[in-house]
Amino acid sequence: MTSYRVHAALPDPPSQNEEDNKEEEKAFGNIFAELESVDLPLGTTLRSIYDDQPNAHKRFMEKLDARIRNHDREIEKMCNFHHQGFVDAITELLKVRTDAEKLMGQVTDTNRRLQEAGREVTAQTEEVICCRIQQRNMATTVEKLQLCIPVLEMYSKLKEQLESKRYYAALKTMEQLEKVYIPRVSQYRFCQIMAENLPRLREEIKEISMSDLKDFLESIRKHSDKVGETAMRQSVWMSPQAQQHRTFNSAVMKQASMGHYAKPVYSLNGRTHTHNGLMMDEDTGDEEEADEEILTAQDLVDFSPVYRCLHIYTVLGDRETFENYYRKQRKKQARLVLQPQANMHETVEGYRRYFNQIVGFFVVEDHILHATRGLVTRAFTDELWNMALSKIIAVLRTHSSYCDDPDLVLELKNLIVIFADTLQDYGFPVNRLFDLLFEVRDQYNETLLKKWALVFREIFELDNYSPIPVETEDEYKLVVSRFPFHDAEIEKQDFPKKLPMSQSVPQIYTQVKEFIYASLKFSESLHRSSTEIDDMLRKSTNLLLTRTLSSCLQNLIKKPHIGLTELVQIIINTTHLEQACRYLEEFITNITNVSPETVHTTRLYGLSTFKDARHAAEGEIYTKLNQKIDEFIQLADYEWGMAESDGRASGYLMDLINFLRSTFQVFTHLPNNNNDHASMSGKVAQTACMSACKHLSTSLMQMLLDTELKQISMGAIQQFNLDVIQCELFASSEPVPGFQGDTLQLAFIDLRQLLDLFMVWDWSTYLADYGQPTSKYLRVNPATALALLEKMKDTSKKNNIFSQFRKNDRDKQKLIETVVKQLRSLVNGMSS
Repeated sequence: MTSYRVHAALPDPPSQNEEDNKEEEKAFGNIFAELESVDLPLGTTLRSIYDDQPNAHKRFMEKLDARIRNHDREIEKMCNFHHQGFVDAITELLKVRTDAEKLMGQVTDTNRRLQEAGREVTAQTEEVICCRIQQRNMATTVEKLQLCIPVLEMYSKLKEQLESKRYYAALKTMEQLEKVYIPRVSQYRFCQIMAENLPRLREEIKEISMSDLKDFLESIRKHSDKVGETAMRQSVWMSPQAQQHRTFNSAVMKQASMGHYAKPVYSLNGRTHTHNGLMMDEDTGDEEEADEEILTAQDLVDFSPVYRCLHIYTVLGDRETFENYYRKQRKKQARLVLQPQANMHETVEGYRRYFNQIVGFFVVEDHILHATRGLVTRAFTDELWNMALSKIIAVLRTHSSYCDDPDLVLELKNLIVIFADTLQDYGFPVNRLFDLLFEVRDQYNETLLKKWALVFREIFELDNYSPIPVETEDEYKLVVSRFPFHDAEIEKQDFPKKLPMSQSVPQIYTQVKEFIYASLKFSESLHRSSTEIDDMLRKSTNLLLTRTLSSCLQNLIKKPHIGLTELVQIIINTTHLEQACRYLEEFITNITNVSPETVHTTRLYGLSTFKDARHAAEGEIYTKLNQKIDEFIQLADYEWGMAESDGRASGYLMDLINFLRSTFQVFTHLPNNNNDHASMSGKVAQTACMSACKHLSTSLMQMLLDTELKQISMGAIQQFNLDVIQCELFASSEPVPGFQGDTLQLAFIDLRQLLDLFMVWDWSTYLADYGQPTSKYLRVNPATALALLEKMKDTSKKNNIFSQFRKNDRDKQKLIETVVKQLRSLVNGMSS
């Protein structure tokens, strides 16, 4: 472009020379050339004209007008040159117009006549064309309908299957629609709508089947207890023990009808004998149960929702999702089933419902495992069972510890056995449950021991602790049938007669046997050998004897109302119970058929129980005798300052001696039916008598040496000497036979030598012979003599027994002072 240089080419003012005018003409010529060019923009060119020197636009307008006039003259010249040719052309055209109008009329007329002639043919042709089109459309329609009708029929079939809830068949129909039918007519809108609906229908089927599965899971959770109850009943019914029981019952009924059989009764609580926790009452009629059809889990549960849902998810290619959901839900239900009720331990029904639910759960899982081929695996069921087993053991261990009723613990054991046997039949390992039963057995034994502790206490409280009187032969046989008592001498006696033991002995013996029966009940169905059962019975019986019965005996002996007579009878009773222990061992042997000579057989060491009880009773006899002696001594009322004695023994002491005489006569009732018993009874009586005499001697000595007693007169010493003489006479009268020589009198030797020393006032002999084995006053301790001698002195010289000596014989007074000094010297020497 050159427009940007226009202002440089503008002409100078008129005052310039001619050369400048030419330049100006040339510049305007360039501008007009640019303006006449249709391709150039005018804005820049015009702006260059007006933006240049002042008055440039006027010169431009003048030049422009001149240029326009020049062009007008050229146009006029050209028109004048071509005017004649234009006129000739118009004249010829007017001539052709007339011919054209004539030809147009002819053509129009010909067309009209042609139209009129072909109007009928045209109408028939259109009809033919319409028929041809209809035929083609009909053929096409038939062809397309032949393709569409099967699709519609299949879709209708699909709707019917959905309405009838045949979802698996509906999925098959959908698959055929998608792969075979719809592709043939996919161009049609209704097929497109069908194709769009099929995924939605599949989702609906999945949702419906999942909803059915959820309903099934909820239903099976509610009815698990019924399934479990049925499975456990079936397991019990098919067990060998139950079959043996039914055979035994029919034999019993046959014998009973012939009058040859009487059913033994040795029930703990009078209940009907049970097997595995289910009532086996002979009167219920086992034949009726045999005729009843025992339903299985398959009969009680409709598993079709599971199968249907599994098939549906398998067809839809989403089986893994279904398997994961099912297993997750069953794990949750397993945790709910394993959660016990808070008060489950209070009744057996609580345990039964708990076990029924668990068995029902795993019976269902076992059926699913074998019927669905992969919905659950053995590893999954094993994992569930191991988790459940740990929880079950923890629950049973906790709740069984709350049970204090042995009957409830026994029923719990029976339920555990049925529970374990049932699940073992379905292939679940249950060894840990049988191991748990050993813990439950210990709990059962503890509850039995507590119950029998109450039984023993009641027996001891109701006992009169006197020999059993028997008036007739029948009464004697009744006692002997309950307790193994044999005594040839008593059997020779005429009726009425008395048996040496009291009524508690046969009762205790019978209750021990009942305890063995009760302990045996727990050992049933534990799948243990006879040796193990024998060991269990012996150990539990040992616990009963050494802990429960021993504790009851010890408490009985310590009771305040048990007197000496009762203690003597207790010694007799424990002797007979100790003898009966060998019969208890035979009783256990007969039950278990295990010989006592078998290696590792536990022996009944309950013998020590009765020996300890006898020793405790003997010790209590000694204690009570000493307490009675203390009571009499507390009645002593000596006048320690009397001038001379009354000449007769004190009343309290005579009463005490009479009491001792009558008491030791009781020991003649100790058992003496053989030499061993006689020696034992004599030993007890002798020990009691010696203990009483020693205690009496010690008490009298303590009375003399009492620190609160400050003064004793010689008259009091003489009176005290009379009382000691009565004690020595009692000892020499042989209150209990069997003492050799003056053995019993030696219990008072310390008192005798001390009193003789003061009565004879033989200090010279005492001091001269002190420390020699042949001393006449060997048993007199210097400290004892000094203490008593100090009590006989009165430093105030008032009523002093030595006052006459001082008046009559001052040498003797000096002798007394000398004795005191020498006694003190002996005492100091002993202490050093």
